[in-house]
Amino acid sequence: MTSSEPIRLRKRLLKDGRQTLYLDLYHNGKREYEYLKLYLIPEKSRADKETNKKTMQLAEAVRAKRIVDYQNGKFGFHQPEHNVKFFDYYSAMCEKRKGAPESRGNWGNWYSCFKHLQIYEKNQDITFEDITPEWVQGFKDYLENEATAWAPRYERKLEYHPLSRNSRLSYFNKLRACLNQALADGVIEKNPMRGIENFKEEESKRMYLTIDEVKAITKTECSSPGVKRAFLFSCLTGLRRSDIMKMTWSEVHKQGDYTRIIFKQKKTSGQEYIDITPQAAELLGERREPTDKVFYDFLTASATNHAIKEWMLRAGITKDITFHCARHTFAVMMLDIGTDIYTVSKLLGHRELSTTQIYARVLDKTKQAAVMNIPDIGLEKGE
Repeated sequence: MTSSEPIRLRKRLLKDGRQTLYLDLYHNGKREYEYLKLYLIPEKSRADKETNKKTMQLAEAVRAKRIVDYQNGKFGFHQPEHNVKFFDYYSAMCEKRKGAPESRGNWGNWYSCFKHLQIYEKNQDITFEDITPEWVQGFKDYLENEATAWAPRYERKLEYHPLSRNSRLSYFNKLRACLNQALADGVIEKNPMRGIENFKEEESKRMYLTIDEVKAITKTECSSPGVKRAFLFSCLTGLRRSDIMKMTWSEVHKQGDYTRIIFKQKKTSGQEYIDITPQAAELLGERREPTDKVFYDFLTASATNHAIKEWMLRAGITKDITFHCARHTFAVMMLDIGTDIYTVSKLLGHRELSTTQIYARVLDKTKQAAVMNIPDIGLEKGE
C-alpha cells in the first residue's frame, strides 16, 4: 500500500460463504483494520448481484469519508473529497434506509427520488464537484415542470400524471438530506442547496368518520372480521396500521383498571405509552403468548382498503375511506369531545404540535359557533 493510497477497501471470505468488507488503513508505518459490518453474499441470482452492488457502493462511501478524515488529520486543514460519485453516495444513503427502523414508505420516497435524479442527470458518473446551485435549481425545475408520477411498479411511469406538490417537496427534501449529509461528512465544503427556495407544502385533505358513522359501521358486517377489528381499534386509539400490524402481547400491559400499550412507533422509532378504553381493550381479544401478534389476520394494504370500501358502502357511507382515515377519525373525535390539542398531539405520537393543528382546522368549533350567530335575515321557507 503506497502513501498516496493509505486506505483500501478489502474483502475476506467467511465460513458461511459471505465476504466481509473492511478497510485497510496504513499511516506512519502502522497498519489498522476497520471492519464495516457489511457483507457480500454469494451471487446466485440477479437480485444477489444488485444487492452486492449496493453494498459495495455503501462501503466505497465509507472509504471516501475515511480518506477525508485522514487528510484532515494529516494536513491540518479541510480537503473535501470532490471526486466522490454523487449517485454512489445517494444510492448508499437510500440503501441504508431500506434496512433502518423507518417506514417502508420513507425508503420508497428515497428510491423514487433516486429514479427521478437518474432521469434528470444522464451522466451516472457525475461527482459532487459537478453538483452546483444551477444543477440543484435545474432538478427543482424538472420536478416542477417535467416529472411524472410512478405506477405501483417503478419500471412504469404514469405519463401525463404530474407529481403532486407534496411529492415534489418530498423528493427535493431527499436531495437536501443527501447534500446535508455530504457536507457533514466533509465530501463538500458548501451546500449547493443553500439559498434555493423549497416547494411549499400542500395541506392534504383529512377524510374521517363522524361518531355516528363509527357507530354505524360497528353494527355493519365486514367481509374481513380482522380488518373490522383493527380499523375500529385504530378509531379508538389513533394507532397507525403499521403499529397495529406489528403489535405483540408483550406490548399490552394491565395497570389497575387501565390497559396500556407500550410500544415503539415504526415510523418515528419514538417510544410511546398509550392508555386505551375498555372498548378498545375488548377488541384485542383473548390474551396469548407474549411474542404472539395481537392482530394476526391482516390483509395486504390494497386488499384491506378494498374491504373497507365495501364495508363503508354496506353501512351507507360514501366517503373515500382508507385504513389511515381511522387515525384521522380518532383525532377529530378527541377534539370534538373537548380534548385539548396538546393531549391529542401526545396521543397521536406527533413530534410537532403543528402536525396536530391540521385537525384543529378540520374541526374548528369557534368557526361553527360564529356562523350560527348570524342573525335571521327573514327568508321565507322555500326561498
